[in-house]
Amino acid sequence: MKISDLEKIDSRFMFKIYDKWPQISKESYEKKFEKLDVTDIDHIVFAGMGGSGSIGDTIKAILSKEDIHVSTVKGYSLPKTVDSKTLVIATSVSGNTSETVEILKNVTKTEAKVAGFSSGGLVEKFCKDNNIFFQNIPMIHSPRASYASFLFSILNILEYILPIKQVDVTDTINTLEKTRKNIFSENLTDQNMALDLAKFTDNIIFICYPAGLQAGAIRYKNSLQENSKIHAMIEDVIESSHNGIVSWEKKSTVKPVLIQGQDDHMKTTERFNILKEFFELNHINYKIVNSIEGNILSKITNLVYLLDYSTIYASVLSNTDPSPVNSIDFIKKKL
Repeated sequence: MKISDLEKIDSRFMFKIYDKWPQISKESYEKKFEKLDVTDIDHIVFAGMGGSGSIGDTIKAILSKEDIHVSTVKGYSLPKTVDSKTLVIATSVSGNTSETVEILKNVTKTEAKVAGFSSGGLVEKFCKDNNIFFQNIPMIHSPRASYASFLFSILNILEYILPIKQVDVTDTINTLEKTRKNIFSENLTDQNMALDLAKFTDNIIFICYPAGLQAGAIRYKNSLQENSKIHAMIEDVIESSHNGIVSWEKKSTVKPVLIQGQDDHMKTTERFNILKEFFELNHINYKIVNSIEGNILSKITNLVYLLDYSTIYASVLSNTDPSPVNSIDFIKKKL
């Protein structure tokens, strides 16, 4: 692959935005925003779809070991457990996601605290009309490409609420820069991990993951579908051992990608090793993607960075423009 291939096929130069992700992350976290400061919260609900929903998945993973209940909503209905000690965070990069607007309407019927984030649109209007805390965060290219700017802006704005150490955020941005040097568009060599993965992902992809890295797996599935325009499915490695494994008894063109963490639970590591043995005995070619060492924010965001970029490369290798999502536009026009 050459840089000219990227420029020719990626019509809106999505890859150039990804080349800037570490810089965008740093600028977003350091930007002077009004901080949201609410107290007596024991439940946080992240509401958002698609690329916006990935942000909630990521923060839920970050808070998985904290003494606070976190829910993600990808639809129209709030959990019945929402009460006065709940903070609902509604995110729509475009600002016009119908499900997210409906969530905002439903929140106003409860005693929950609420905050809205978007690049404008109906979400901004509803928040301002109903005196809801709102922050406009500009969209960069597309909702999925805006992941870094929205995630680190929200971490910035919710600094007083989310129990996330500033040093962990700083370390994460530094590791993103290290990842960038390997995967960005000026290193189109055999050592580029994202490009190497892209060459493997030329068909339907089965993504197997450990519980702690589910957010990265969901995001990878979404990006394969949107950028590469190929089918993808995900399954927890433990659950897959009880049902999904049987599918491989028949010859298939589906390709397995195994996402592993550096400190997975010993039983999870054992299960991955058994799965690999099964694949090798049955001559099934698979690919392993390892998370980096470090805090959970670093692990998830660097995984997203690597896996997302691989889907851009995969789209270009198949002569497919990663930017347009015509089928999504079709559905939105019907709503």
